[in-house]
Amino acid sequence: MAINSVGREIPEVYNGKKIVPYGGPKSYKPDLMTATRPIKRNDSGKSKVVGGLRDAIVASGLKSGMTISTHHHLRNGDRLLNDLVKEIDALGIRDITIAASSVHIVHAELVPYIKKGVITGFECGVNGLIGELISKGELNCPITVRSHGGRARSIATGEVQIDVAFLAAPYCDEYGNFNGFFGPSACGTLGYAIPDAQYAKTVVAVTDNLVPYPALPIAIPQSMVDFVATVDTLGDPKKIVSSTTKLTRDPMGLQIAKYASMVIDATGYLKDGFSFQTGTGGISLAVAGHVRDMMRERKIKGSFGCGGITGFFVDMLEEGLFEGLFDVQCFDLKAVDSIGRNQKHQQMSANLYADPFNMGCLVNRLDCAILSATETDVNFNVNVNTESMGYLLHNTGGHCDVAAGAKVSIIVCPSIRGRLPMVRDAVTTVTTPGETVGVIITERGIAVNDHLPELKEELIRRRAPVKDIHQLRDEIYSITGAPKDVEFEDEVVGLIEYRDGTIIDTVRKVRA
Repeated sequence: MAINSVGREIPEVYNGKKIVPYGGPKSYKPDLMTATRPIKRNDSGKSKVVGGLRDAIVASGLKSGMTISTHHHLRNGDRLLNDLVKEIDALGIRDITIAASSVHIVHAELVPYIKKGVITGFECGVNGLIGELISKGELNCPITVRSHGGRARSIATGEVQIDVAFLAAPYCDEYGNFNGFFGPSACGTLGYAIPDAQYAKTVVAVTDNLVPYPALPIAIPQSMVDFVATVDTLGDPKKIVSSTTKLTRDPMGLQIAKYASMVIDATGYLKDGFSFQTGTGGISLAVAGHVRDMMRERKIKGSFGCGGITGFFVDMLEEGLFEGLFDVQCFDLKAVDSIGRNQKHQQMSANLYADPFNMGCLVNRLDCAILSATETDVNFNVNVNTESMGYLLHNTGGHCDVAAGAKVSIIVCPSIRGRLPMVRDAVTTVTTPGETVGVIITERGIAVNDHLPELKEELIRRRAPVKDIHQLRDEIYSITGAPKDVEFEDEVVGLIEYRDGTIIDTVRKVRA
């Protein structure tokens, strides 16, 4: 075991791979080249449609021991991954690694296929039952959890090699051009699918909406697609929405949002050219509401909003408060509609969004970002992967990517959730290192990291409720008491990878 720079024990080898411990947000500079896919030549202008999903699996050459990928833009409405694994099992293929952009609660149907050896590993984040059962030791299936930028990086460098990418294609022609803007399963942007299309050895576009050639506009082109498969349905786009997209009306949440807007104003970045990212939760949208009002009042024209886009951001774009939106994932149907008709609402790849190993990803241009937390601690570390019982229940998303890139990353969370303190001595799992976190806000006050002394001074000058992070913890502990640490076995069942490929923490089997 080695101790990384946030004090976590990291194994030297996991699942047959040598591990590099996390050493700081910008310290790791591996000697890697961009990956390549096999050169193929197709001189035919004939249709690439091979039939249904099983026909496509056979045509792709998928064999036992290989790695497949899908993308999660349909989120909990996705049908493709579950149907794909059923067909893989029916063909007698085993020992498959899943390198999807994310595995969601809807994919709990995969549990029996893990137990029978069809799936033997995940090179991606998981949400829900699968992570819980692995944390309990009830499933033997190694997991490496990556951020959105980290996944894009791992594919681009060849650290994760995808043998066959099966990409949901809501609007697709017979030669493999497709987009996600239109059709019965429209999901909007396909930002997470772009690295797969670029670097997978074989690419299958799977569609429930085959349209005449050419399918315009083209999000992923025919030059990257080997085969086209047709299915009855890719899923239910109404289930893209997996958390509230309404502003919170809870007094505690409104107080947190008010404090967060005070912080944004105090940064000095809220002026023409302002760039901003926020999430989908009620508190985050309430913060965006305050920002919108300040931009209106002061006639501020922002440069861009980015990340996963909601209808709230669409409204701000159409009102003229931003020059444009960069969208890696549509979070509701209003965003899906917008990206299909508004040229200022742009699809972006996960590489452009957050890959740290290129000539500049978009998160580097962010002024302020609002991020949530499952737990925070006195070192400003944030956990979004595991919950109070220690089970791996959540993907990383873009959390650590955005915190590393934004000038000021602002964490919003209640001080107490389910009678448990949300500011602790140490988080259960480190997802995002404290050195990249600017501010932690609860309804009890604002804690500013020492690396932003001028912001702290300005907030104090404005009589904002600034508190030392230890003071905030002590106030919360006076109500909840100090939490008991979760008891873990020594067995490592998963890794939490930082965006650069180093390991920031582990997930261990929870002691029964």
